[in-house]
Amino acid sequence: MAHHITATGYHRFVERLNRFPQGAPPSETLYKILSILMNEKEAGLMALLPVRPFTVDKAARAWKVPSAEAQKTLEALADRSVLLDMERGGRTLYVLPPPMAGFFEFSLMRVRGDINQRLLSELFYRYMQVEDEFIRALFTDGRTQLGRVFVQEPALPDAGALEVLDYERASSVIAEAEVMGVGLCYCRHKMGHMGKACAAPLDICMTFDAPAASLIRHGAARRVDAVEGMDLLRKAWDLGLVQFGENVRQQPGFICNCCKCCCEAMIAARRFALLHPVHTTDFIPAVHVMACKGCGKCVAVCPVEALAMGAPPEGHRAGAAVVDETVCLGCGLCVRVCPSRALALVPRAKRVVTPVDSVHRIVLMAVERGKLQDLIFDNRALFSHRAMAAVLGAVLRLPSIKRTLAARQLQSRYVERLLARFNKAGRTS
Repeated sequence: MAHHITATGYHRFVERLNRFPQGAPPSETLYKILSILMNEKEAGLMALLPVRPFTVDKAARAWKVPSAEAQKTLEALADRSVLLDMERGGRTLYVLPPPMAGFFEFSLMRVRGDINQRLLSELFYRYMQVEDEFIRALFTDGRTQLGRVFVQEPALPDAGALEVLDYERASSVIAEAEVMGVGLCYCRHKMGHMGKACAAPLDICMTFDAPAASLIRHGAARRVDAVEGMDLLRKAWDLGLVQFGENVRQQPGFICNCCKCCCEAMIAARRFALLHPVHTTDFIPAVHVMACKGCGKCVAVCPVEALAMGAPPEGHRAGAAVVDETVCLGCGLCVRVCPSRALALVPRAKRVVTPVDSVHRIVLMAVERGKLQDLIFDNRALFSHRAMAAVLGAVLRLPSIKRTLAARQLQSRYVERLLARFNKAGRTS
């Protein structure tokens, strides 16, 4: 059976996914997942699609079919949120999102009757928690990861006591988004089908701007305004959920409100803690030892087991909380539950570096994973000038060591000359 499956369009689609930074290691479970989300013909067609946004006509040329036929297929895939469609400059562009955060989550962001969501949930659990290769690669390969944590804003000290940038606040993302959608939490929906979900709400995970517009258009999310968005964020804060979003400063595509028991990111943060699977905030909780009463509430609420109760200090009856800074996400949940105010957020010794935008993040991930050439030379064909300029711009923003590594991966004389000129200008400026 496995030999038969790997000879099909599913195998070609998996090969296509694995040419780019966020892939999907092949396994029998993965092929079963894909067989629920798409048929074999669709998988074969998607194996021919570029990684960057593309038009109907480009898909038609890749598939060697009339544009009308290509458009019908693309619309069917977008309606199931396997593809995202975007309106840009008066025309419709399509893009194939990665598995996560992408079409895996989208398959469970609403209740559907056209697929077996219970079976799909069981397969997702097996692929990510039992087989583990996918989740390990997603969260631990390279230094630049998919997601980062936002600070719990009610845990911040009074205004002026701590420098907090706008991109570090989930409330700023909500306020600045042109479009915001809310869908079911993929993680808790999945665990619900397996009888293991917690009591945290489902209808609370957020998408923004172009991805949100597509998901709303096809019924995978409902549109909300900034007022409702802030209400949902306050609800998440009050329930002790962690805000985990796209690891970029500008226009993050999503913010999930994560529980520690169901959510993939929090589970990965505990399992692979020392490999830093999730980018932290710029803050860390400091313990006022003599004020700590040893109640243990901070230990119980921490989503990544970064706190423990230490030995009682001299002259103190109870043990005081101890923070493992190598594991702590800096979310601030512990600060909020401390009844004696013995915890307070302070800046980390070294500021966390966050990629500027999605192109910058993807290029960093590609360089670190040795896949930059696959990103630029998409389907063995050069990007459009506009897309190439965006990628090269992101390459030029990399630290010098990574720029050199990028040139080696590309083995391109043009890029080598460009980087040499850029490095020379930097030395003489």
